[in-house]
Amino acid sequence: MALTNNAISFSSVGQTFLTGSGSVTALDGVTVTVAQHEFVAVLGPSGCGKSTLLRLTAGLMKPSKGTVSVFGKEVTMPRDDVGIVFQKPTLLPWANVEDNVVFPVRHKYGRVTTEDREQARTIIETVGLKGFEKRLPSELSGGMQQRVGIARALFLNPDILLMDEPFSALDALTRDAMGFELLRLWQASPKTVLFITHSIPEAALLADRILVLSERPGRIIADLQVPTARPRDESALRTPEMQDFSAELRSLLIRKEAA
Repeated sequence: MALTNNAISFSSVGQTFLTGSGSVTALDGVTVTVAQHEFVAVLGPSGCGKSTLLRLTAGLMKPSKGTVSVFGKEVTMPRDDVGIVFQKPTLLPWANVEDNVVFPVRHKYGRVTTEDREQARTIIETVGLKGFEKRLPSELSGGMQQRVGIARALFLNPDILLMDEPFSALDALTRDAMGFELLRLWQASPKTVLFITHSIPEAALLADRILVLSERPGRIIADLQVPTARPRDESALRTPEMQDFSAELRSLLIRKEAA
């Protein structure tokens, strides 16, 4: 059980990468908290450090400046209570769908129980892949492969779910369906979600709160509550309140940082 209501905390975080042509600062002065079980979306232009935020939270890298904490403890390595879904699925090409989903427990414990496999099949059905349990990744479309990645992230029932544009490979109808399915899962088994997207409607529909990052180096230029209460559906996006909110987000995203 968490000892703090803040699941994720960034304190004056900066991230600089060294490249062959010099240093690149991806993030600068990021200070923000995400409450336990809050659904926070992150919007920003390409290259502004959105994915870097997720990797820092996941413990896949250490910040150049500042600290990142999860449940009050500084992040220094990956944690079992943090699941991550990348833009592209990182599946084992020789393993079928079910074996890819149970891979985290096999990697950690060296074995997979009957109960583990039953849980995996339930999650596979939840993400719309029932009947494909024994298929290899090469036999699946890109969108189906991404669903396997989402199922694997959900398999260990993490307290925090980090999602880096998880639906970008899906067609529009499937993307909408998966968004609502994610909300159903989140409501049934509350988690803290940090969700990267380029889609204003997707962010407004799914999130409690939206962070807007500036162009690189990424700084938080807005931290906004979504004005419409849950439950929401597509019709919520057509209300004057949400249309005004979407227009505000759009104006922030095209705003240029002062020189």
